Amino acid sequence: MIMQRLHKFTTAVLTLIAFSVILSCGPRYSYQTVESDPLNARIYTLDNGLKVYMTVNKETPRIQTYIAVRVGGKDDPSETTGLAHYFEHLMFKGTSKFGTQNYEMEKPLLDQIEVLFEEYRVTTDPEQRKAIYSRIDSISLEASRYSIPNEYDKLMSAIGATGTNAGTSYDQTVYIEDIPSNQIRNWARIQAERFSDNVIRGFHTELETVYEEMNMYSTMDSEKVIEKLFTSLFPSHPYGTQTIIGTQEHLKNPSITNIKNYYATYYVPNNSAICLSGDFDPDEMIAVIDEYFGSWAPNPDLPERALTQEEPVTGPLQAEVWGLESEYVTIGWQGPHIASDQDALFTILGEVLSNGRAGIMDLDLNQQQKVLQAGAFAYMLADRSTLVFEGKPRQGQSLDQVKDLMLGSLDKIRRGEFDDTLLKAVVNNYKLNMMRRLESNRGRANMFVSSFVNGIPWEQQIRFIDRMEAVTKDDLVAFANQYFKDDNYAVIYKRQGPDTSYKKIEKPEITPIYTNRDTSSAFLKEIIASAVEPIEPVFVDFEKDFMKKSLRQGVNMVYVPNTLNDLFTLMIVYETGSVNDRALPLAFDYLNYLGTAGKTAEQISTAFYELACTFNTFVSQNTCTISLNGLSENMQPALELLTELITGAKADPDVYKTLTANILKSRSDAKGDQRTNFQRLQNYVQYGPLNPMTNIVPANELRTIDPGLLPGKIRDLLKYEADVYYFGPATMDQAGEIFTASYPMADSLVPVPEKEYFKPQITTENTVYLAQYDANQMYYSTYSARENETYETIPYAVARMYNEYFGSSMNAIVFQEMREARGLAYSASARFSEPALNKEGFPYIFSSFIATQNDKMGQAIEAFEDIINNMPESEKSFSLAKDGLISTLRTERITGRNLLNFYRQAKEKDLWTDMRKVVFEEAGSLTLQDVVAFQRQWISNRPVTYCILSDIKALDLKDLASYGKIVKLSSEDIFGY
Repeated sequence: MIMQRLHKFTTAVLTLIAFSVILSCGPRYSYQTVESDPLNARIYTLDNGLKVYMTVNKETPRIQTYIAVRVGGKDDPSETTGLAHYFEHLMFKGTSKFGTQNYEMEKPLLDQIEVLFEEYRVTTDPEQRKAIYSRIDSISLEASRYSIPNEYDKLMSAIGATGTNAGTSYDQTVYIEDIPSNQIRNWARIQAERFSDNVIRGFHTELETVYEEMNMYSTMDSEKVIEKLFTSLFPSHPYGTQTIIGTQEHLKNPSITNIKNYYATYYVPNNSAICLSGDFDPDEMIAVIDEYFGSWAPNPDLPERALTQEEPVTGPLQAEVWGLESEYVTIGWQGPHIASDQDALFTILGEVLSNGRAGIMDLDLNQQQKVLQAGAFAYMLADRSTLVFEGKPRQGQSLDQVKDLMLGSLDKIRRGEFDDTLLKAVVNNYKLNMMRRLESNRGRANMFVSSFVNGIPWEQQIRFIDRMEAVTKDDLVAFANQYFKDDNYAVIYKRQGPDTSYKKIEKPEITPIYTNRDTSSAFLKEIIASAVEPIEPVFVDFEKDFMKKSLRQGVNMVYVPNTLNDLFTLMIVYETGSVNDRALPLAFDYLNYLGTAGKTAEQISTAFYELACTFNTFVSQNTCTISLNGLSENMQPALELLTELITGAKADPDVYKTLTANILKSRSDAKGDQRTNFQRLQNYVQYGPLNPMTNIVPANELRTIDPGLLPGKIRDLLKYEADVYYFGPATMDQAGEIFTASYPMADSLVPVPEKEYFKPQITTENTVYLAQYDANQMYYSTYSARENETYETIPYAVARMYNEYFGSSMNAIVFQEMREARGLAYSASARFSEPALNKEGFPYIFSSFIATQNDKMGQAIEAFEDIINNMPESEKSFSLAKDGLISTLRTERITGRNLLNFYRQAKEKDLWTDMRKVVFEEAGSLTLQDVVAFQRQWISNRPVTYCILSDIKALDLKDLASYGKIVKLSSEDIFGY
């Protein structure tokens, strides 16, 4: 997985005073701490140089683990770019102890494959290359007799790990696991073995997977734009001279020898860090880590990462990128690197320009609808950073006009034309976001990763907000004038049209390798046999986990206390939605641009931002939710402000006219996005031409509707009964009093109108639906729904076990067969999904998905059909899936604001049982034969609807016709306009 675009909130922690101290832990382990650190972090350095970052969080009996290596795409050899990324994939292939059943017999074959790839990469004659690849394929098949594909995933399943993944960016490669807190020793043993003894196997099939990932990114124009921007800004730095995914030429001519050298150089303890957040004892944890990782040999000749000076941009520079997605313009400037003493200035600059609510671009360009969309962010990396502007044009507006408007926003900062209060609001909102981040183990451990890979001392990292608070308006103005001028930027014009630079490469002939799924290494057997103290599960109790109160006739509150911090969430839920009134989403969209008798729209947005509170609305098919989030101390004034807007919004015909034009432009732009097209195709197949996504106000009504009626649609909600959900530090009585005092409702409330629903279509015969999208990669899915497959008729626990065994994880049959054995896809899955509602007309739905190159379609569908209807049976794979599921159920916790969402889902489904408890109570007695019988009764040979989004010209329609009647759908069919 490529991690290219960073988030804004990467490097900050709320604290007042911080300084480093070194403490001793027993006779051997010393660690660094920082006073007033909200994470109470410990930072160890083992004798071999391995850094270990720890923060304890007892919220759930799990631990988020990241193993970060300070190496990424910028470190690739120039002749084999993409190496860091595809080696990340190869780190899942095992070692000499796991992933193999006989390494002594396997190794000579792997060595032959390495030699052949070196010969292949320097051979240019097509016939000779084909012959060499045929030998590679043949020897790979023989080597696979000894390999055990996916054994790493089996190991993770065995210990109950979830979220197994990895990501590569320019500066880092990070390996991710979320483990139960009773599996520390097994996790450490597996990871130490994995990092110190990598063996490259399954190479040619994994390269096809990487190439499918490249196909996926080739339709993401934003990735191509950032690459072009970096090429312009950093012409002598690897950020600009090479990409993370690599070139097509290099991916098709890889070097295993270069990979081994790269691994030996960078994958060493003195270039790595283990970052942990969760439920553990730090003293015990460091002893276990030292026991297993302490013998990992360092590299005394580790290359230094020295910062080099980039020549300033003299320009402006201009370039173009082509792709099928809608057009937009991007501007970028060089900026200071992430660990510089100007990091706070850079972050504040990005937020003052664009924070989504009250930045200069937000108010001047987005709120006033001068562009379709505009934003800015600081893209901060280890060696260089970039201030990035992105803007989309309105209908008839040129990209240069958008560019000039965005440059005008920057010019305002350079001239100091902004209020000082905006700086304080930026800092307060940053504190709020940091509090949210510290709620999760993932967010906490991610901060360690950022500190390590970017070379930021932990003390500097947690004093980030202190530095933000010290920034003055004069500082920001001087900073903007120093770095971000009118003649030192690059501008990238994203044009809409075919990208002729991306060439199709014919798929190689790959013989499916042996999966050996019933074989286990001695290493895996030992892990499975190891005894751990079980953790008792905790399920949601609807009687004990929620407090409830009637606030008045027709208004009931569901309350969950927040004991972690001073943040609150308030949700007001009306049981009516877009099915009852398709103009309701339009009304709420319009509300964002309206003011009241006493405040302009810009003043309202600014007021919410200064309160460090946000309000959001979401209209689904059958519910309308108004939510308020932020600092608890400001809940009452924020709710009063929200009430003022809802009750006093003044319609503005000019605003509505512009909004209508922008909505129509956005609808047109959506047709250029591959993922949106596929989503619309799937909705068409599941619900028919009129579905949740086509149930929108048509263009002719948009143009003729009276905008004065729209605010009234929102005010009309105040006459209906509602549910109120609160999570925060206030007591239930306090929260209830604030709500009733600040949110006016009608004296006598009435029930909402009777609900109507879009119900899934029943599949009666095989049909193939095709929609056109001009890309090298097709998106393929199946859909099947039958009558009378309900909560009452389907054995819930067996269905969950079937999903776990067959289609929903990296250890599942689908992933093994479609990706590991055949190299047909980057992602593949299958699932038997429970009904959306516990009501008549809502059955279970079987679906599958794969994204693959167009010319692999026939192989992919044939293979998928085979394993779906003739499911491979493996006792060992089933046992691992079962153990993993039970372990997950034992340690999974639903807490905090997630409890409110769980309650809402239960009410919507009218299903007042935590179904995880049902699964846990039955899973222990389930057998593989139960799953096999389930598959034969409920899955095999179902009538199926096939959905394919592809370049239809590249498909074998005769072959597709063998699966069912072909129906070609136009863009108008699937979008409804």
